[in-house]
Amino acid sequence: MAIRVEPSPVEEARAGSSAALGELYSQYGPALFRLAYRLTASKEDAEDVVHDVFVGLPEALQGYEERGRHDAWLRRLTARMSLMRLRSNRRRGDVRLEDDQLGTEPVRDDRSDVERAVNTLPEPLRSVVVLKEIEGYSHAEIGALLGISAVASRVRLMRAMSRLRRTLGGSR
Repeated sequence: MAIRVEPSPVEEARAGSSAALGELYSQYGPALFRLAYRLTASKEDAEDVVHDVFVGLPEALQGYEERGRHDAWLRRLTARMSLMRLRSNRRRGDVRLEDDQLGTEPVRDDRSDVERAVNTLPEPLRSVVVLKEIEGYSHAEIGALLGISAVASRVRLMRAMSRLRRTLGGSR
């Protein structure tokens, strides 16, 4: 008697199942949004990034080799798309208004001083802090994502931490 193994949502999404895509969105969407928001520091950009990730997911899954966990692969994909969005905004010269200036609610009402301080960092420093300290990537992985060396990643992290200490030390 053969045991029938049900296909995973990843396999079904790869085959084009919208129900499986919805299931993956329900399972991973909020975490991917938080990552995109931390990297872009913009609710609208984070929403766009997550939307783009899931719209392109069936095609992206064609190249997914299923080494490691698929949630880690989704986080890397989201981080890359967030960084591409930041570069695109910078090339176009977009000026981002803070959520407070727009009169909209921030992602969390109880954002801490640390979150606010991280959001004030320049994008290259903020990206390294988010990827290393929040998401747990190694400096080699960060370097690969950002197109910099692992040493440059370490230097950016040290600079970011120095700025955060000054910012948080002066506000308390």
